[in-house]
Amino acid sequence: MTQTGKKFPSISVNAIDYLGEQKEINLFELAREKKSKIVLFWYPKDFTFVCPTEILAFQVKLEEFKKRNTIVIGASVDTAEVHFAWLNTPKDNGGIEGVTFDLLSDSNRNLSETLGILDGGIHEDENGDFLRSGDYVTYRATYLIDEEGEVFHESVNHMPLGRNVDEFIRLIDAYTHVQIHGEVCPANWNEGDDAMKADRDGVADYLKTH
Repeated sequence: MTQTGKKFPSISVNAIDYLGEQKEINLFELAREKKSKIVLFWYPKDFTFVCPTEILAFQVKLEEFKKRNTIVIGASVDTAEVHFAWLNTPKDNGGIEGVTFDLLSDSNRNLSETLGILDGGIHEDENGDFLRSGDYVTYRATYLIDEEGEVFHESVNHMPLGRNVDEFIRLIDAYTHVQIHGEVCPANWNEGDDAMKADRDGVADYLKTH
């Protein structure tokens, strides 16, 4: 079920940072309290292969998100202790040392189950026992949440497909333009491009010149 256009679930989840500080984070409340946008990106597992490339890519662009009043948070179903070990493992040994944003530890799957982003399913075997297939970890789901706790973008990639971090910056820029100017952003819009009025004349004027 899509979350876009809805309030993000008000569920508190344990989180940890690179210093080992643990806290409870409720993303809906955090967005409203800080009056900030949030990019929440889920990845399948710590100590894997595509996942560190994505996490480190978000770290490289962290200042760009901060300039846009946007908080970056990673998430998986690993425990906080595993997160902390990975955060303190050097990059040349498969770690993500140097990452400074919080990582959610949804080890009880309360939030990821609510969002419907876990792999696998439940089936009944020949003995009548119900078994779960898959690793019961999350797909590469991403949620952009506005200052009121409402989701304005969501996307879900399969496990092998890494994300384009710059695309989320573009989407944040576009949504901010809509918030400020009340215009809509056409295909392939980037900051500084022309937007258009959300009416027939606005579309016609835009198409005449593009």
